[in-house]
Amino acid sequence: MDLISLADFNAVALHGGFGPASRKTGRPKASLSRRIAELEQQLGVRLIERGSRMLCLTEEGRALHERTRGLLAEIDEAGEAIASRAPVPRGRLRVSAPIVFAHVVLARVGARFALAYPQVELEIVAEDRLADPVQDGYDLVIRVNPDRDELLIGRAIATDRRVLVAAPSLEVTIDATMPAVVLARSASETWRIEVEDRVVDIQPQPVLRLSSLLMAREAVLDGAAAGLLPNLLVAPDIASGRLTMLGVEAGAPVEIWALYSSRRLLSAKVRAFLDMLGNPN
Repeated sequence: MDLISLADFNAVALHGGFGPASRKTGRPKASLSRRIAELEQQLGVRLIERGSRMLCLTEEGRALHERTRGLLAEIDEAGEAIASRAPVPRGRLRVSAPIVFAHVVLARVGARFALAYPQVELEIVAEDRLADPVQDGYDLVIRVNPDRDELLIGRAIATDRRVLVAAPSLEVTIDATMPAVVLARSASETWRIEVEDRVVDIQPQPVLRLSSLLMAREAVLDGAAAGLLPNLLVAPDIASGRLTMLGVEAGAPVEIWALYSSRRLLSAKVRAFLDMLGNPN
């Protein structure tokens, strides 16, 4: 039995269709379809019902998927174990990271990594959902203040705090209420801000609701209102005088972690990327 065709079949079965499997694996839908047709011809049975709007496995297809997906996972893990011993990082490396961290930090780290390790094909995906390393095919996921998960291990790579900022031209009074640029998903949030030697509870009065921190930064820079934004996003603006820092969010800083599946050995390519994340400059 051809292992590539079997892997393609299991990818289609696992992800629920040719389109999703193509996006997850990076293989063209036509190639997936051809490989599965070849596998069906080799086995002499139909594995997938054609013509349905949703993927539908035949009884034989379900049986094959159940009996072989674990074996293929073991083969992948064996490959990872061998790769972890390789002295030179090589192969494909997929990383998922929150949008702000990806734009502000990983673009620069990724460029340095590509120059240092030309035999690694690095792919960084900026997304704010909680990606699953195994199901979504990532070698590494970046998360902010992650919940404890026995299936994931890794290390803290940075800390950050939100800061209250405004354009220098904007006259701002720190008070119980304040005109503000806010994220659409946090309309009722109360800001606890450390201002010099006191803590002020502020109920932001939205003048603009936006869906991303990158948009909020631009609006604050243009003087729309004050905003509570990650320091890593606005630190260069504060240093250059484009924004004024009015206070710091009270409480402990957030931790940013790089995590990978505890079921896989740490490969040379992941280890090299983690080391570079620990020294991003």
